[in-house]
Amino acid sequence: MTNGNRLKLAAGSILVAALVAPGWANAQNTFTLDRFQPAPAGDRFFGVQGGDPGGHLSPRAMLLADYAYKPLVIYEGSDETEAGAIVANQLFLHAAAGISLWDRLWVSLSMPFALYTGGDSPTVGGIPYGSPSGAAVGDLRAGVRVRLLGKNRSLATLALAGYVFFPTGDENKSAGAENVHGMPALVLSGENDNLAYAVNAGVDLGKRTDALDQKFSGDMTFGAGIAYLMLDKMLQIGPEVYGSTAMTGTNSFARETTNLEAIAGARLRVGPMVFGLGAGPGITRGVGTPTLRGLASIAYAPLPPKPAPPRPVRKPPPDRDKDGIYDKDDACPDEPGVRSSDPEKNGCPPPPADRDGDGIPDKDDACPDLAGVRSDDPTENGCPPDTDGDGIRDDVDACPREKGKPDPDPQKNGCPGMVRVTEEEIVILEQVQFKTGSAKILPESDELLTQVATVLAEHPEIVKIEVQGHTDSRGGKRYNQRLSERRAAAVVKWLVKQGNVDASRLLSQGYGMDEPIAENDTPEGRQKNRRVQFKIAEKTSRSNEVSP
Repeated sequence: MTNGNRLKLAAGSILVAALVAPGWANAQNTFTLDRFQPAPAGDRFFGVQGGDPGGHLSPRAMLLADYAYKPLVIYEGSDETEAGAIVANQLFLHAAAGISLWDRLWVSLSMPFALYTGGDSPTVGGIPYGSPSGAAVGDLRAGVRVRLLGKNRSLATLALAGYVFFPTGDENKSAGAENVHGMPALVLSGENDNLAYAVNAGVDLGKRTDALDQKFSGDMTFGAGIAYLMLDKMLQIGPEVYGSTAMTGTNSFARETTNLEAIAGARLRVGPMVFGLGAGPGITRGVGTPTLRGLASIAYAPLPPKPAPPRPVRKPPPDRDKDGIYDKDDACPDEPGVRSSDPEKNGCPPPPADRDGDGIPDKDDACPDLAGVRSDDPTENGCPPDTDGDGIRDDVDACPREKGKPDPDPQKNGCPGMVRVTEEEIVILEQVQFKTGSAKILPESDELLTQVATVLAEHPEIVKIEVQGHTDSRGGKRYNQRLSERRAAAVVKWLVKQGNVDASRLLSQGYGMDEPIAENDTPEGRQKNRRVQFKIAEKTSRSNEVSP
């Protein structure tokens, strides 16, 4: 070829022609003509990854029609005049499916089908270039993408993606590569209420050889897109740019081995369905870069359910002491307390421990197991009282209402030596001694009667005492009656004169021999029957007593 007629292998465009050109019959072409790789079903853009809605066990499915006009053209002369289109029209259908897992992981599959491929079968420089035709299957792509940072469709999300291409395509129709190869990529994406964006960068690790026997061991892939969001993000419109360039070989990072395209697209979501249309030019003349590409897609990509709006937080009623009982129900709103069925105690601190229930807390009670009374003396506070003031507490005083003396016998401890008080009488433990047959009181009974007078002074609630005289059965009835009357009167006289007892509190009564308390057949029985008794005839309660 002369320089004037020299074929321009701009963009390596004879790569696919080598399959049919006689001069290059032995060339190994393991290069896929269609350079468009659709983003997984559910992503925001056509050829730029990013913006999947997320979810768990959320399925994805997509059909995408990809039409390329003049993806393989031969140029001639220094002015690069088009000499013929080996592939003038090519229509692919991409069937894709996937699933979102745990709102973080995406698994996807994509299978391209070349539905139509046609060209002009041009003859350039006397060399015929046959155009491929007919349908073909492309290479199966399997992918995984995991979100590393951010939340789905938030302002910034970073993900790591990895794809494996399996050689299921027809190499003779430039629809597939010869070997399995992989493509790792980083995906940055994000959005707000009005804009969405995505940026990709990756490396296609596949090996390929072009028609001029130039070997490439990897391509850098890249892409970026931005879209304006409308109708509550249901409609998006915006451009995207994507492409690849050879990283090795004599033409690495060169115009001839670089594919760069732009797409202006729109997508509309209707429920779980997403419809898309896009079109744009090829910017470079790398193999597979068309003059114009058109895209149409329909996808099933349901949005995950929106989280339920947080329930409005109701401000609880005031609770100043923070005890969980609202002030309106708290009887002690400024002191932490406990619940109680008694409205007057609800929310109040529990009373201190009081085992004996005497109202004096155990910590202050000198006798915590005995009900007692308050005292200024810490050693006696909460202990039983000493009602009669004899220095012996009521709980150990056998006669708590009469002054007595300590006694080792519990039944006598704290009791007077000869006198005790019951509900019905003043009991004397010894007899009043009289001269035989007389009402004269013998001196040995003075101590006994003195104690009776003392008891009466200590018990002002005893208003009236009947002093009773009794005799045995010896002698006549009349005689004994008069003797008992005189003896009872003598005791009253003694109590008034020598015991200083108010005479109004005393009355005497003789009963003669009519009320014996023992048999009169023995000296002992008769001795018991000869007696003086002090029966309580009238008394008031101690709360109403008046000191004499």
